[in-house]
Amino acid sequence: MVQRPEGLPSPDRVIELLDDEFTRAGYEIEDVVVDTRTSPPTIRVVADGDLPPDLAAVSALSRAASDLLDSLDTGSAPYLLEVSSPGVDRPLTTEKHFRRARARRVEVTLGDGAVVTGRIGAARDGVVDLVVRSGSGWTVRRLPLTDIRTAVVQVEFSPPSAAELELVGGTADTEVGA
Repeated sequence: MVQRPEGLPSPDRVIELLDDEFTRAGYEIEDVVVDTRTSPPTIRVVADGDLPPDLAAVSALSRAASDLLDSLDTGSAPYLLEVSSPGVDRPLTTEKHFRRARARRVEVTLGDGAVVTGRIGAARDGVVDLVVRSGSGWTVRRLPLTDIRTAVVQVEFSPPSAAELELVGGTADTEVGA
């Protein structure tokens, strides 16, 4: 295990320090990593919310985090602070991840090894609706979260069809891929 330089906070301490400020801004801290393998060490904070943080929100969260972390006595230990939103490659593992990824195209591996690709609809009560191709049209397949082994958002370069968006509860104005 790599030792933290004297004065750098633990991930738990970073969460404790920043949590209220991020919550007030409408975001929650998904992950904190204190990486001492870099020079200077890096404190990475990943935040997410029902509305994904845009550049302005990430900038505001970064300023707030910097002010709060600067209030700590880190001795002479310099560090680099990075605040970001989860990347598109983050696996969807909880109901809130699926809810926040509504209308996004996803590849799902089920517990039996089957792979299904579709568009995320509603996610509630431990079940995710997935809009999948069915013959020449679309249908909704209900998947219990307990049946999902892995789920990863797919990068898209073309907009979804109106029929898909209608089934996920969106419209042509639904922002997909934000």
